[in-house]
Amino acid sequence: MKVDVKICGLTRVEDIKACDALGARWVGLVFHPASPRFISPECAAALHAAVPPPAQGGPLRVGLFVRPTYMDVLTILRHVPLDILQLYTDENTAIHLKNTTGKQVWLARGISNKEDLPHSTAMDGYVIEAPAQTGDNRPGGLGRSFDWKLTDQWHAPAPWLLAGGLTPDNVAKAVFTSKTRAVDVSSGVEDSPGIKSTAKIRAFIKNSQKGACATFK
Repeated sequence: MKVDVKICGLTRVEDIKACDALGARWVGLVFHPASPRFISPECAAALHAAVPPPAQGGPLRVGLFVRPTYMDVLTILRHVPLDILQLYTDENTAIHLKNTTGKQVWLARGISNKEDLPHSTAMDGYVIEAPAQTGDNRPGGLGRSFDWKLTDQWHAPAPWLLAGGLTPDNVAKAVFTSKTRAVDVSSGVEDSPGIKSTAKIRAFIKNSQKGACATFK
């Protein structure tokens, strides 16, 4: 079974072109100013224009927002026709933005134990990652992983992606252990914040498929 890959935090045209050429299903654009991968609407528009749209075989565009208002999202949508909104917010706000924008919505969730795993069917998808820690200045996995066994027997209410702390070296084990069919990576395929490595992206996508094999050890 194929494992789908999202490469998040893109800031350069050459990197989004590499994602397209190497077969990433999703590309992530960050619209949270506290992130070192934050980009302007104009930069996002340039990245969007650099690769074919999904209707022509290009990757789906995912916009990452942290506690956004409707106007925050609308401002970006005026520049880039995002396919999916990845949100760090409460469920009610996520539902409101889903209804008002007409876009698919993924809700990010930090997981410490099985009780943290979401069961609401209101979302189009979930991003499952390590929980926030004291002192974090922004949400997200922030290069940290969690116990991947927690999702093994989870009956997910919607499609989901495993995120947080993934690299070309551990993604096969992560897929095998968690039983996910989609993975999300940012810092794990970078040479420096926001600067992706084509070689690491290639290795990450290749190795993510190995974990789906029943014989992987």
